[in-house]
Formats: sequence, C-alpha cells, structure tokens
Amino acid sequence: MSLHDENALREQISTLGKSLFDRGLTMGSSGNISVRLEDGGWLMTPTNACLGRLDPARISRMDRQGRLLDGDTPTKESVLHMAMYDERPQSGAIVHLHSTHSVAVSCLPEIDPEDCIPPLTAYYVMRVGKLPLVPYHIPGDPQLGDAVRGLAGRHSAVLLANHGPVVAGKSLEAAVYATEELEETARLFLLLHGRNPRGLTPEQVAELEARFPRD
Repeated sequence: MSLHDENALREQISTLGKSLFDRGLTMGSSGNISVRLEDGGWLMTPTNACLGRLDPARISRMDRQGRLLDGDTPTKESVLHMAMYDERPQSGAIVHLHSTHSVAVSCLPEIDPEDCIPPLTAYYVMRVGKLPLVPYHIPGDPQLGDAVRGLAGRHSAVLLANHGPVVAGKSLEAAVYATEELEETARLFLLLHGRNPRGLTPEQVAELEARFPRD
C-alpha cells in the first residue's frame, strides 16, 4: 500500500468518525474504528480519542502482531477488533460504538442472546443479519476478545451486553452503513417493544440472505 493510499484511509476514518459523532451515534471519547491494511496490519483510532475530532496523522498504525508502529496508543478495545479480524479474513474494517439505542437493547433482560433484534426490515437483514449477545466484560478485558472470537466467524456483528455493537464490513464505508442500520433498527425495536410487531418470515429472510450476501 502506498503512503498516498494510507493517508486516504486515515482521512476517511476521520471524516466518517466525525459524521458518526456529529449525528449523536457516539459521544465523548467513546467508540473506535479500525481498517485492515494490505500488509496485514491495521489503522486504529487512539485510546481516549473523540471520533469527532480525530487527527489523521495521530491514528495508530499497528503491524499484523498488534504492535504499535506509529501514531498514538491504540484504543484499549483493540482486542475486540483483532478478535473479529482473526475470525473474519474477508472483513476490511470494524466499527465499535456506544450508540444509545443499541446499548439500550443490550441492557434488556428478555432479549434472545442468539439474536438480539428480530428481522424487522429488509435492510437490517441485508446489512446485519443475526445479532448475538456477548456476555458483559469490563472494557479492554482480554477475555472479551475470546468471547467475541467465538461468534465472529458466523456473524458480521455482535452486541456487547451493557456496552454496544461491534460491526465488521468489507470496507469502512460498508461497516459504517451496517452500524447505522443496526442503530436505526434498535430504535425501531424499542419503539415497537411490547406491541408484538410483524417481522419478516424465515422464508423472506432466507431470500434476502441468498440475494444479498454480507462479507
């Protein structure tokens, strides 16, 4: 990868991070973004960094073993990203947010831990699919990476209990779109909670997954 290409990715991380922050999908210094590089390493947002005010030059660059090469210290939740990448070699980017409605769903005691949000819309199925719940761990706990690794091979997105979503995509743009779709569907789910909404049938879900495969 040329320096020009890497700089373009750094700018894209900053631009999309600011978009997510400006629209209230993450707040303060919460949330983190990573992109896989052609050499097997990663660009990753730094620890305690606000996604709305990222400096492209200070984004962490890591090698394939997870060692910092340049930039600021990476997010303490890098273990989440590396666990997802280990299980999903086809994924090119990961977005982890503390988005309000998704976190709210993760706190509900009665959700199905194998599929936290029912298939309410076609685009949710196309971009997210089944969303399993990962049991609560303290942020940055290495065991959280192990818990995510056990699910990431079968799912492009997981929901961390009392924490938030982790979403992988073929590209950063795809991962952001899927994260936005997840947050909007979480909002719909909460609006419809207790009203016995009509979801898509298993046959309709199967047709969508066959015609629009995710990464």
